[in-house]
Amino acid sequence: MARAAAVTSPVRPADAGGERTEAVLSRLQLLVTRKLDGLLQGDYAGLLPGPGSEAGESREYRPGDDVRRMDWPVTARTTTPHVRRTVADRELETWLAVDLSASLDFGTGRWLKRDVVVAATAALTHLTVRGGNRIGAVIGTGAEPVAPAGRWRSAPPPPTGPGVLTRVPARSGRREAQALLRAVAYTPVRPGRSDLGALVDLLNRPPRRRGLAVVVSDFLAPPQQWGRPLRKLRVRHDVLAIEVVDPRELELPDVGVLPVVDPETGELHEVQTADPRLRRRYAEAAAAQREAIATELRAAGAGHLRLRTDRDWLLDMVRFVAAQRHARTRGTTR
Repeated sequence: MARAAAVTSPVRPADAGGERTEAVLSRLQLLVTRKLDGLLQGDYAGLLPGPGSEAGESREYRPGDDVRRMDWPVTARTTTPHVRRTVADRELETWLAVDLSASLDFGTGRWLKRDVVVAATAALTHLTVRGGNRIGAVIGTGAEPVAPAGRWRSAPPPPTGPGVLTRVPARSGRREAQALLRAVAYTPVRPGRSDLGALVDLLNRPPRRRGLAVVVSDFLAPPQQWGRPLRKLRVRHDVLAIEVVDPRELELPDVGVLPVVDPETGELHEVQTADPRLRRRYAEAAAAQREAIATELRAAGAGHLRLRTDRDWLLDMVRFVAAQRHARTRGTTR
């Protein structure tokens, strides 16, 4: 699906000079700290609180409980099914898979999609390191085309391949978290699309202690490419998928002839948006695409947070955290 050319965003960390980038990141950190500390005070477990791995007390089984947590000795003594509750480890390890494909260099709302990715990464690092936890990341960008001997005789072919994948080791501390955030903000956008499946699979290799895995992407790659690695990741970790969406990817405005360019291939098209049938077909295809993404994420057992470039991304994150906390509390209290 071709996407409209990106508009100028009020915040462009990756394209700005070094001093301006640092100023933007500092302002972003201050915004996240003020909002999240005020609205999520006392939340230790993080953005997607998991059940933990240390054994706690037992309680009676309720429909919907994980049967893998059955407490068989207590069940045998009481003749009533019991499950063992677990408490969170005092040190949580969080890994981010940050997709910076060329399709993220696009936006028609208040921000570019890339800006929302950087902002979400800043919020995640703050939620993680404030409890003394460790956070690391793998970053994927587009694949560069391979030039044959000599120069290009015509336009270069569309980039193919797994893309450029970068790993940032998991460490604790605010200084290390800021270094991770700079690594994301300074990563240049390369033409093409990174292999999201390969990016997610980097979180499976080597095997790590149980923790939280977060995938930040627009998930425009085919679900069959990243669905299986995500399900494999969910076997050992709590998984959160943050989907970044622009409103023009969901529907087209009636603005006459609209030139659009695919940022991954550079291919240019002109679309007659005055045609109501074309706008309807576009909206239906976009809705089907997003439903396929949501279905694959549900099948993988991942939490799903959708952030839009025309909305308050921080408020959406806070609402998601509150909903997760309420759902978990309701499911584990008597």
